[in-house]
Amino acid sequence: MISPLKGIRVLDLTNVLAGPFCCHQLAHMGADVIKVEVPGSGDLARQLGADAELNQKFMGVSFLAQNPGKRSLTLNLKNAEAREVFLKLVASADVLVENFRPGVMTRLGLGYETLKAVNPKLIYCAISGFGQDGPLHDLPAYDQIIQGMSGVMSITGAPENAPYRVGYPISDTVGGITAAFAITSVLADRQRSEGCFLDISMLEASLATMGWAVSNFLVAGRVPQPMGNDNVTASPSGTFRTASGPLNIAANKQEQFEAVCRVVGREELITDPRFAKRQARLQYRDELTRLLEEALSTRPADEWWALLVAAGVPSGPVYQVPEVLEHPQIRDRGMIAHFDRVPGVERPISLLRTGIKINHQAPSVSTPPPQLGEHTDNILAELGYSDEQIHSLREEHAL
Repeated sequence: MISPLKGIRVLDLTNVLAGPFCCHQLAHMGADVIKVEVPGSGDLARQLGADAELNQKFMGVSFLAQNPGKRSLTLNLKNAEAREVFLKLVASADVLVENFRPGVMTRLGLGYETLKAVNPKLIYCAISGFGQDGPLHDLPAYDQIIQGMSGVMSITGAPENAPYRVGYPISDTVGGITAAFAITSVLADRQRSEGCFLDISMLEASLATMGWAVSNFLVAGRVPQPMGNDNVTASPSGTFRTASGPLNIAANKQEQFEAVCRVVGREELITDPRFAKRQARLQYRDELTRLLEEALSTRPADEWWALLVAAGVPSGPVYQVPEVLEHPQIRDRGMIAHFDRVPGVERPISLLRTGIKINHQAPSVSTPPPQLGEHTDNILAELGYSDEQIHSLREEHAL
């Protein structure tokens, strides 16, 4: 398995999702990711998730999901001795990722300028809700706050129930993957002779993914509106009722619209002046949907799916999570990692990998998510600390 980031050391000072998700990607690309956590509690995600027993063990499902392949070191960065340890760790690192509110690291005496003096080639990546400057920079932000302020919620849902939150933390996730892209881009610079400071705003990262919707306003002056499951650019393109449940159909081209009409036995719609041309179909979308759903109600979704795909029309079922995980398209392509034994969990677990294949293989990590502070002694030994010095650091509450 190719590991593009083998030999790259990443210090992960992040909590919950955006930062851990960023470092999750880097770990799967082969980086040595050291999770630097607060003694006694660690990443808040250790206490989050659907399994209450694991939350009590500081191995919550939310933590497990984003932290396989990492090593955990606990440091009390408010302690002078711990900060000295941290500076040695920084000297050995290539990348540092943090998602504190702007200014926290500086107040700890560990801001970028301080760390740059220790390691001039350090890539310092700060992920925050709004960025490191601007009128909102020091405000706290969680995913739902960013979804609301970015405009994502304003165009999610149907006209009668919008604004609606996307059903998973999309702004956290987009912020994390944006950070991972920025970090790997800097690492790929063959001419690089110094480090840099990366300022990742979850608000801006979310907005950047809305290019089509935002450009309709910037260029054409049209304010994006919530459209439920309908496609803003084409009809019939959206979610349609069948005899057994919903089916997504994306007939975005004229020939695809005509193929849909033939498959469902409504060829007369092809020449109906309300639907014959693309713009007309957008104007009479509701009526076209009603007529197609009358025809689609005679068979289950899976039968229509097969018929439509055979006719060259993109379509597909609407799955629940357990269904998509069991589908061979996911199950057989290495998307899911299995760990037989996880310390602190004491039972087998399965977790998602990344959405990447390298030479037809899914990048993977060899170790499960770590217990809090599991690798503290080993990492300190790597930095040259003796057993006696490690014991002394514990006595001083640095670890």
